[in-house]
Amino acid sequence: MPSELNPPNVYVWVWLPGASEPVVAGVLQPDGATTYFRYAESFLGRGDAVPLYLPELPLQPGPIRPVAGLSIAGCIADAGPDAWGQRVILHRLFGREHFVPGGVEPHVLTFLLESGSDRIGALDFQASPSAYVPRSVSATLEEMMQAAERLEAGEPFSPYLDAALLRGSSIGGARPKALLDDNGRRLIAKFSSSTDPYPVVKAEAVAMELARRVGINVAGTAVVECLGRDVLLVDRFDRTGVAGERRMMVSALTLLELDEMMARYATYPALADVIRERFTKPKETLRELFSRIVFNILVGNTDDHARNHAAFWDGSSLSLTPAYDICPQARSGGEAVQAMAMARDGFRFSQVVGCQNAASTYLLSPDEAREIIDHQLHVIRTQWTDAADAAHLSPSERSRLWGRQILNPFSTEGLSS
Repeated sequence: MPSELNPPNVYVWVWLPGASEPVVAGVLQPDGATTYFRYAESFLGRGDAVPLYLPELPLQPGPIRPVAGLSIAGCIADAGPDAWGQRVILHRLFGREHFVPGGVEPHVLTFLLESGSDRIGALDFQASPSAYVPRSVSATLEEMMQAAERLEAGEPFSPYLDAALLRGSSIGGARPKALLDDNGRRLIAKFSSSTDPYPVVKAEAVAMELARRVGINVAGTAVVECLGRDVLLVDRFDRTGVAGERRMMVSALTLLELDEMMARYATYPALADVIRERFTKPKETLRELFSRIVFNILVGNTDDHARNHAAFWDGSSLSLTPAYDICPQARSGGEAVQAMAMARDGFRFSQVVGCQNAASTYLLSPDEAREIIDHQLHVIRTQWTDAADAAHLSPSERSRLWGRQILNPFSTEGLSS
């Protein structure tokens, strides 16, 4: 499908570290298939200005071309809507999510400009370089869930609910979700769907609870019921708790200088190399990354792609964000592979023995790697019932997850006793 030929310039606004209000940082200028970024002179003249991300967008005058192979800077793409958000926007623009008049697909800049302003990270996009007008409407959890259900069913809903649903359109992922404020607590609400082949929401909830119990730094979660369906509430870690403040973030895809079309080339060893070179506390961070890889395998989360890992960027250094989107995936048998290889030889089978063999990549000895594996196995086995209770799993849901996604025998195959 061809893209919109002449999208408008889009101005990038940013919340600088410690700031409660955004300032204009620069402008995105399309040129054919490539979108350039140019810092505003006013931004370059600020004493507190920081690059939106290095080495991608250094503080310098003139147009900055995306790194080789990309059509737009990765840190900009990270702040854009993904599959669910694009569905919301297409519905809002054209009344039908899969219908685009004339077969002309909206340009990426159109999606940036039309998505909600309360997006992940510290960027937003505006039509003006001087007037910041947020695109944000609050609604109750019940209202947003009804809107999401109507969108999935292809049914109409009110302009008010349309605007409320738009608020969460800039969050990544393919599943329906929304943003909530609960007495100062900033949350992402993930909805279950009538088409779910297994209890997706509660499966993610129990995995996130087990991750916390094994010692992984993970976003806080809770399962609630709304209109007879399960909803997973996830604490937002891109907000500081101080009113108005936001934290700058980049995905692992951006760290690896890749885009969605090249995501299959992302690997954990390549990410480990970036961590060693550019992160604060690289040794501790690599241990945490290794722990997350092991845990994903043990709970059957094979959807561990590079957009499901991220780092905080403070203008000069990087640090790993809490883990998120750990969700056991549907599985009918034993053998499975991870989205990203964990070893330099390309090993990506969902087996923790592969992690142990690649321990040196993460600055761990084989014994240290085995200690992490054994600890996680012990905690998952001994605290499964408590974690399942916290996630409100029914007996039938527990039996469907245990031994199939969570601790599938294939995950520990080849591991010596």
